[in-house]
This record gives sequence, C-alpha cells and structure tokens, in this order.
Amino acid sequence: MSVLDKVLSLRPGNVVARMGPGSRVPVLDPRELLRALESSPVALPCIPVLAKGALPGLLRAARAEDAVLGLACPHPLADRGAPERFVSAVRNAALDAEHTRPLFLQAGPVRVTSTDADVLDAMQEGLFRVVDAGFALVSLELSRLTTYEAVEAVNALVGPLVERELSLELSAPQAPSGTGLLDACGTLLEGLSQWKVPLRFLRVSEAQLGEGDLDVGLLRQVVELAHARGVAVTVGDLTAGAPRGLSSYVAAGVRKVDCGGPFGPLALRAWPLDTRAQVVARAQAAGMPAGELLSMLEEGLPPLTPEARETLEALAFAEATEVLAALGARRSATHAMAFLAKTGGDLG
Repeated sequence: MSVLDKVLSLRPGNVVARMGPGSRVPVLDPRELLRALESSPVALPCIPVLAKGALPGLLRAARAEDAVLGLACPHPLADRGAPERFVSAVRNAALDAEHTRPLFLQAGPVRVTSTDADVLDAMQEGLFRVVDAGFALVSLELSRLTTYEAVEAVNALVGPLVERELSLELSAPQAPSGTGLLDACGTLLEGLSQWKVPLRFLRVSEAQLGEGDLDVGLLRQVVELAHARGVAVTVGDLTAGAPRGLSSYVAAGVRKVDCGGPFGPLALRAWPLDTRAQVVARAQAAGMPAGELLSMLEEGLPPLTPEARETLEALAFAEATEVLAALGARRSATHAMAFLAKTGGDLG
C-alpha cells in the first residue's frame, strides 16, 4: 500500500461519502495534521475561499510549497445549498489539478448570537447539513455571548460533530466584567470541560492581541492555558493588509492561522468596477467587509471573464505562497504524510 493510500484511509466517513470512494484527494480532519506536525514549528494555514475562481491558485501554491492547506467556507449556513456547492467546487478543482497534498475543510466561523432554543435548533439543523457536505472542522464565533451563554449554546449545538467525531473550533466569548481575554478563555474551557464537550481549537482574533504591536506575552499565556486542556490555538480575523508577522504566531505556539487578510480585496478586484461598487454598497449596509460578503453573493454575480479568472488564480497563488512560507508550512505535506502513513503515526 502506498503512502497516499494509507493517508486516504484516515479520511473521515463524511468526507469519503461526499468525495466518493474513488477520490484520491487526502481531505483529512485537521486533528490528524496536528498530530503529524506536533513537533514541527508550523501553524496550519487556513484560507477563506471568497471566490471559487481562486481555488486553482490556492491549490497550486500548496503543491509548489509542498504544504498542508485548509480551505474555509466563510458562510456555510448562508443558504441550504452553500456547503454542498463549496465542497463540490473544491473536489472538482482538486481533481482537475490531481492534487495529492493533505487538505482540510473548515465551515465558518459561524456566528452564534442567541441561546434561544428555536434559534439553536435551526443552527443545529444547518450544522448537520455542513457535516453531511464533507466538512471535518466547524468553527463557531461566540463573541456576542457571555462565557456562560457560550457554553450553553455550544453544548446544544455540538451533536452533529460529536456523532461523527469531527473537530470543533470556538472563538473566545465576551470577557466577564472587569476581566480580559485570558479570563474569558479560561472560563469557557472550564465550562466545556465540565460538560465534556470536545474542543480542538480555541480561536482568538488578531485585534484581541493588542493594538499596534502584538502582545506576545498574552498570546503565549492563551496558548499555555489551552494546551493544558489539550486544545490548540487559532489566530483569526487578520487585518485586510499584510499580517503583523505570521512567524510571530508560530513562535508563540499557535497551531492554526486563519489567513483572510489580503484575500478579500484580491477576490473583489476580479469583478468589473460596477459589480464591485454594488458589492461594496451592500457590504456597507450589512456592516461587513466587502470581500467577505462576496462569498455569499458570488453565485448571483456575472461570471468572471477567462482573463479575470486567470488573474485571480495568479494573485491567489502569489499571496498563498507567501502565507505558507511565513507559517513554516513549506514541505509540511510530505512530512505529515510520511508520519501518518506509519502505523499509529509512530516514527519510531
């Protein structure tokens, strides 16, 4: 059995069901990649796909850098068909490229804003669709809830993931009055532990780590707090411009970085000026970044010209290549596959 065949045997059941048993693309649960790269100075790169025309460029960058790669569907609950369309686009792009480096697919961050039973029931139904579509990681954004509300909501929502033994990521909720990020994270982790909710990643935003210079001390405290619970830390919500230093996150022990920063403006520029203006106006009305809204509107926009698609692919390749290198992901694919192909992941 080849290395690839052994790694393919680790794919979650929902991925095999969606991709098809004949698929040769190693779409994994990120916990396998964390395990394989535990001793390596690398953070898993996760890039939001804000325009599906960027997919060939993102996958080409992963092959050029021999890197593991995460691809995120920013709004998987935007409509009933969003999860399936996203996974189908990834599958087709990977098939066309004969991509054989490890990938993981993330749904979200999905914003949770209420503990109302009807709202949570509807969200859980949506998460079942997400799981059935082939995602192995679901990210929930809890910043509008208190820590106690967050634990209540998560406990009500995690059934679809627990049943399939898939990965969960949670953002830090509101900090208790008079406290800060570290207390919010600690209270959340303690509450989840009491309810035995399995958590893979704790997500903090770039903005929570200080204005201007990165508060490395705070970040390391969050990493240590999470590590004591067997949880890895993600940094997300990077600014629209160049990140403040992705390598600093890796050095502080961060295990995953959501690299949205430059990809929103890059994707938006692929459309003509008048279309961009419409998206920007709708984004301003909705109070969200235009590039992020693009991922929800793309199906209804005029199709890109061949020239625009080629430019988008090239720009996505260039940006992704820089991100992968900065996160230490170069050659991580070969390393991870060699580790995972060994029985039990034991290099000895």
